[in-house]
Amino acid sequence: MDEPLSNLDAKLRVQMRIEIAKLHQRLGTTIIYVTHDQTEAMTLGDRIVVMKDGVIQQVDTPQNLYEKPANLFVAGFMGSPQMNFLDATVKVTGDTAALEIAGHAIPLPPAKSKKLIEGGYDGKVVTFGIRPEDVYDSEMYIEASPQSVFESTIKVYELLGAEVYLYFDLEEFPITARVDSRTTARPGDSIKFAIDVEKIHVFDKETEKTITN
Repeated sequence: MDEPLSNLDAKLRVQMRIEIAKLHQRLGTTIIYVTHDQTEAMTLGDRIVVMKDGVIQQVDTPQNLYEKPANLFVAGFMGSPQMNFLDATVKVTGDTAALEIAGHAIPLPPAKSKKLIEGGYDGKVVTFGIRPEDVYDSEMYIEASPQSVFESTIKVYELLGAEVYLYFDLEEFPITARVDSRTTARPGDSIKFAIDVEKIHVFDKETEKTITN
């Protein structure tokens, strides 16, 4: 199937996606489905081949593509809104590696630190990635993760019913946070955010390959 839903309106596209999924389950046969829509790929695929310029970037299950992308392109392609990317400098102290971003040093968990230390990244600039849903503005999370807290001013507020997208900048890098709809943050407010350090992705700045997920 070569982009079979591309000319349908949004509501019909969702309906047809469900029908194709039912058809696949009923027939139990292999279907090769080509699409530029990562939502279709994630919801319909058992295994996904991500390609760029005719070259295969990664072949994996939808869950692994989302949680353990092989490189910067796959990380940015899977997920909506896409992953946030920032430049960060690695600083190693003993057996802990920290990412220095906008005047903050965020210490990484042992497994992630080990990969950066073994890779010889001390003092080097890397690409730091964090998904919007792993950026929190709740007081409870901020208090629980004091080492990963930073402050910024909200530029745009988007309400999507059950959730809210908040847009702001960290130095020159635009950031999106996907937070609970009960948030009190509004455009112009200066508020604190915390990130989930367990969900940090780090990519090599030159090769764009994943160092650690």
